[in-house]
Amino acid sequence: MRIYISSNHQYPAKINGTASQHTTDLLAKGLAELGHDVFYDLRNNEIIEPLPDSVNQVTERMFDVDILQPQDIPPSRAFDSHGKPWVRTFQAPFGNHDISGLSKENLIFVSRSHAQSYGCDRYVYNSIDPAEFIYSETKDDYFIFLVCGLERAVLKGFGLALLLVQELGIKLVVAGSSKNQFYQRQFAAMCQEQGVEFVGEIRGPQKAQLIASAKALLAPTLINEPFGLVVPEALISGTPVICSHHGAFKEIVSSDVGFICHRQKDYIAAVERLDEISPQACREKAMRDFHYRTMAANYLKEYEKEISITASNNG
Repeated sequence: MRIYISSNHQYPAKINGTASQHTTDLLAKGLAELGHDVFYDLRNNEIIEPLPDSVNQVTERMFDVDILQPQDIPPSRAFDSHGKPWVRTFQAPFGNHDISGLSKENLIFVSRSHAQSYGCDRYVYNSIDPAEFIYSETKDDYFIFLVCGLERAVLKGFGLALLLVQELGIKLVVAGSSKNQFYQRQFAAMCQEQGVEFVGEIRGPQKAQLIASAKALLAPTLINEPFGLVVPEALISGTPVICSHHGAFKEIVSSDVGFICHRQKDYIAAVERLDEISPQACREKAMRDFHYRTMAANYLKEYEKEISITASNNG
C-alpha cells in the first residue's frame, strides 16, 4: 500500500515535540517496517535525525497514493483529498470539541471510550517504541507521578498522590515542567515542603530509567483521559500502574498489570497489593497491545475500510 502521512513538527518529535507528534513518527516507522511504501511530509520542518531507511521523505502534498493521513491539517479545517481516501488521528480531550462541522467519519480516535464520547466508534490505541525504554524487574522504593504541564497537576490527581504520601509514607517522585518559571519554582518549593522529590522535565534515558526503577506509576487523574501514554510507558518498563477509573484507563489497564481505583481507600489497597503484579506481565501486555507495529497494523485495517468506503461512494 502507498501511504502519505503529513505532520508539522521537527523530526524526531521524541526530542522536543508532543506525544501525538511522536505517535505519528512511530506510525510512519511501523507501516514501513510492515512492508508498505510510506511517504512522510514534515511540511518543510527541520529534520535533525535521518528518517528510518524504509520511510520516504517528501516535501509536498502527494495524491498518487492509496490513502492520505494529513496530521498537519487542524480538525476544524476542511481537507481536499482530491477524491482520495483519507483519515486523521483525533487526540483532542473527551467530548470537549464541537466536531459537528467536520468529516468525523474520517477521524480515528485513540481509545474506544474516547470515540464514544464523540458519538463515534472508530479508534486505534496509541503506541510506544520499546527501544526508548528500559525493562527492569528490580524496583527502587519510590512511586512516580508524571505530568505534562505542571498547571494540570491537580487535574491529573496530584492531590490524591499527596494523600498517599501522607497516609502511607511512600516516597513520591514527580516529573514535569511549566513554561512559567515562577510557577515551576513555586511547585518545586511546595513539593519540598511536602517531602516530595521534584525532578523537573525528563526525557530520553533519564525518563526511561526513572520509570523502570519505580515501584509503580501513580496516575489518579480526575479527568477523562483520551488515552494516557504514561500507562504503556510504565508497562513496557515492567512497572505496575495505579490509576483512576476515568477515561481510557479503565479499558487499557487490566487487573494483571495494575489497579483501577474509585476512592482513596482503593489507592491505599492498591499500594499494599503491588506484590501481586508481575513486571513480566506488564511488559508482555505492552509488547502485545501498545507496540508501534501493533498500532500500524490496526491503522492498516482502518485504511482498508476507508479505501473500500471511498470506492463504494465513487462507484
